[in-house]
Amino acid sequence: MGTTVKVIVVGIILWLIALVVEIARSAPTSNIWVCLVGALLGLVGLRYSIKRLRREGN
Repeated sequence: MGTTVKVIVVGIILWLIALVVEIARSAPTSNIWVCLVGALLGLVGLRYSIKRLRREGN
């Protein structure tokens, strides 16, 4: 697993933690959406990075 993939996974986890915190404190809907979209974009980046690593043979 490449360093890039590790960084993306950590980022996704942090976005999900932020999402739980925002839901727990009854934050405005916009804050919740920012956390959710951040995690989802992280998943897109994770998928892309894994495909790229496989293509490069690492």
